[in-house]
Amino acid sequence: MTQRMANASSEEIFTNDAAAQRDGIRITRFADGAADGEMTVTAEMVNGYETCHGGQIFLFADTVFACAVNSRQVSVAAKADIVFVQPAFLGDVLRAEAREQVRFGRNSVYDVTVTRGDGAIIALFRAHGRALPSRTAP
Repeated sequence: MTQRMANASSEEIFTNDAAAQRDGIRITRFADGAADGEMTVTAEMVNGYETCHGGQIFLFADTVFACAVNSRQVSVAAKADIVFVQPAFLGDVLRAEAREQVRFGRNSVYDVTVTRGDGAIIALFRAHGRALPSRTAP
């Protein structure tokens, strides 16, 4: 797959992601094995502690990961986990940077760092990708 085709595939996956569109997630960079994104914390994303819901931060990181992992080959997440470092609040603009750490066979490992506008780390997300086998016409 050429890089242009891979970026187009990632962009198509993102465009068709209803949850990402609903929550105003923006992908600011599609690259080979990488992607960057932004999301502004809205009132609908805030929990009972008046902080951004952890599930929302996970969704954001997972969306940026999906764009990065699909830049190489059509892939899905096989596993993902997150460490919440500090809270995000209503109005915060969050940024996420997804980077491939290693690829072996159909497997890959990506790290996503979620930060606030002031550079503070909000969360660290690690996901394992699994490339889907190529399909041929019957």
